[in-house]
Amino acid sequence: MDNSKKTVTTMEDVAQAAGVSRMTVSRALRKDSSVSDKTRKRVLAVVEKMNYVPDQMAGSLSTKRSGFVATLVPSINNVHYGRMVQSLTETLEETGLQILLGHTDYSRHREESLIESLLKRRPEAIALPFDGHTERTINLLQNANIPVVQLWETPPNPIGYTVGFSNEQTSYNMTSELIALGYRNIAFLCETNDEWTRGAARRTGFRKAMTDAGLPSHRMIRFGNPPMSIKDGYFVGKNLKQYYDDVDCIFCVSDAPAFGVLTALKEQGVKVPEQIGIAGYGDFEVSRYSTPAITTVSFNPEDVGRISAELIIKLIDPENTDTRLQKKHVIEVKNLMRESTKQRH
Repeated sequence: MDNSKKTVTTMEDVAQAAGVSRMTVSRALRKDSSVSDKTRKRVLAVVEKMNYVPDQMAGSLSTKRSGFVATLVPSINNVHYGRMVQSLTETLEETGLQILLGHTDYSRHREESLIESLLKRRPEAIALPFDGHTERTINLLQNANIPVVQLWETPPNPIGYTVGFSNEQTSYNMTSELIALGYRNIAFLCETNDEWTRGAARRTGFRKAMTDAGLPSHRMIRFGNPPMSIKDGYFVGKNLKQYYDDVDCIFCVSDAPAFGVLTALKEQGVKVPEQIGIAGYGDFEVSRYSTPAITTVSFNPEDVGRISAELIIKLIDPENTDTRLQKKHVIEVKNLMRESTKQRH
């Protein structure tokens, strides 16, 4: 059989087979509310039977819309980013929009290159984590003429809209809680070369809280590159006395190194929390099921994705007349004080 002579099923073919107009087929595929459930089911049954695949390029040329939203993540093996992308995708798909995903690997220059490449494809909007963007990245985003949503932080001078929380303030709050539990010689464990990351904001929050409480803030342990791993924390825990020998609590930039520190200290017979308390950041699964469970800063990554998607849908809707959309969307964050730190009496 000569496959080159096969005809491609068109939207007109589907419309005729379903007994509706081409516009109704188009609306049914977009899950437009103007199409009844009964009609949509009939159209989708014909689409499946005829193996029809919509020509999105033709649609984008006629409407000048690409139909996708670009988003970036710094890591593809971080469950928080995975849950955020899943929530973002599921919410956008309700309106027919798709995700085009880029992985920056915590590199500002890779982020810049990806953004330039993604913008050439004319996305409807772009959502990306706020870290220290390069000057060119900022210029690209400011001149993109599409909605820009910065995630996981509330920067003082956002490019467009923000969905997140203050990493500095949440770190300040956790440090203050640790001080209230009676800890005085707290060390902060974080990465090297982190000046442009949200980890640096957490480090700043720690220092401010210690200083405001009249306590020394110099106990800073910096090891490894972003993102800090369990292995990094384990190494620091094994060699803690080489850094400081008077630490009574270690506040880690994330839960992964906190678990590593905990494991290393337990192997050396150090009692947690009786001798040294441990706190992390992120409420990852490892912190919930470690022994003891690790005190941590908690938030819901799915909220970041869902709220971002809902915001983008409103921003790109040509029929939306609300010009007063909230610029800053703050995600709820709370401290979970678990067994790895002292308990209030």
